[in-house]
Amino acid sequence: MVRIVRTFLRPALLLVLSSAAGWMPAAAQTRTAPAAPAASLIDLNTASRDDLMNLEGIGEVRADAIIRSRPFRAKTELVERHIIPESLYEKISDKVMARPVPTAPATPARPAQGQPRR
Repeated sequence: MVRIVRTFLRPALLLVLSSAAGWMPAAAQTRTAPAAPAASLIDLNTASRDDLMNLEGIGEVRADAIIRSRPFRAKTELVERHIIPESLYEKISDKVMARPVPTAPATPARPAQGQPRR
């Protein structure tokens, strides 16, 4: 029974405790690329021409096409509307976003002349 505890439960307990503490042995860690924070993403709906031209593969012509095609509901519309090829989209998709454009609040309807207000 003691041998079972040493062989199976002890490594499992160490794994649970080390992951809870935020530390894992190097062999157990998975290496992933860090996601770009939202603050560093370029918003397709508000970015300037120069900001768009800083993206790989986006020159003056494509930057102008993006600006003319605004607003975007999703960044995938760059390919869906044939603004850029899919191969270029794959290179820049992690650097751009399409934040929804704020809409103006609806104004209340004015009562017709001659009708009393309630």
